[in-house]
Amino acid sequence: MLKKNITELSANQTNKILNGDSIEIMREMPDNSVDLIFADPPYNLQLNDTIYRPDYSDVDSVREDWDKFENYKSYDTFTSNWLKECKRLLKPSGTIWVIGSYHNIFRVGYIMQNMEFWTLNDIIWTKTNPMPHFRGRRFTNAHETIIWAAKDKKSRYKFNYDAMKSLNDDVQMRSDWHIPICNGKERLRNNDGTKLHPTQKPEALIYRVIVSSSDPNAIVLDPFSGSGTTAAVCKKLGRRWIGIERNKDYVRIAEQRLDEIDRRLYTMYLVRYYPRKFKIFPKALQTFRLGLGQPAVNFPALTARFLYEFFTKHIPQDQKITVYDPSSGWGGRILGALSTARPLHYVGTDPNTDNHNITAEVDGEVKTQSRYEWVADFYNK
Repeated sequence: MLKKNITELSANQTNKILNGDSIEIMREMPDNSVDLIFADPPYNLQLNDTIYRPDYSDVDSVREDWDKFENYKSYDTFTSNWLKECKRLLKPSGTIWVIGSYHNIFRVGYIMQNMEFWTLNDIIWTKTNPMPHFRGRRFTNAHETIIWAAKDKKSRYKFNYDAMKSLNDDVQMRSDWHIPICNGKERLRNNDGTKLHPTQKPEALIYRVIVSSSDPNAIVLDPFSGSGTTAAVCKKLGRRWIGIERNKDYVRIAEQRLDEIDRRLYTMYLVRYYPRKFKIFPKALQTFRLGLGQPAVNFPALTARFLYEFFTKHIPQDQKITVYDPSSGWGGRILGALSTARPLHYVGTDPNTDNHNITAEVDGEVKTQSRYEWVADFYNK
């Protein structure tokens, strides 16, 4: 019954950064259409004075108008309005992540509970390289809180437990995440060295959010897109994204960032297949372990997805595309085909029968069948 109420967004409705007011744009989106939401709303920091370092240099802090509210009541109204739309947009199995600091997260959590979101965890993001408190009148603010919640108490939400365990040296991952703030080459800056966005989040943080609570091709919504970190990570992980940002400069920055990902992936492809033209041969293959522990080398699904989309983008949307893979191996390229925004028909063959048995969960049922049977099922759909 629930599946009948789910709205599936088409390919031309996703993988976009939309410029405008997040609440107004979300009101135009259909119910039950989003698998995952990551929200990094204004924190209402209430910074009125310039902050200086001990050497009297100016701290590049948040002083933009989008972070200013008249009072707590106006902030609560704003928070209630965007959370209301987020809950409507979430699929029954979807979850939402909201990040904040001590300035706003308690108010946000209170409103979420009143709306009957079901809290699953509060994640403590411990910053391994926090900015010091320059005035020396308080403790250093070394963490932020992320609320992870399901749509309601009865939700059958997605949690990729094994994936998170594998990211943590095969130990159950805890709710305290030690990740540095965005810095170095990852931090987007102007030519004069100033930050392009004052609150850019590290990709490592968003990576955990997306891997833990979504599958490839899932639709991820970021109602406060900023510099486009969520969209960038989604693109690298084979998820579809919808970003909303009212600042046109930030939209431009995000789009340039996404274009740069395309260029990097294309470079990886060229190096992988034309090594004589390059002095550096980067690691373009993924290594994983089989059931008995022996290592295996796999073509990365992300690279395959990029190649499929890059070389088929000129083909009309109404034309069927079939991909033939004469050496399908351990399935990296079929995973890439399954994660593309545009449906592809994949046919793979491989002389090694050890590659063929795959176990997966489909519609709540665990099935084990040969690679050929999986491909046939997908092809017949």
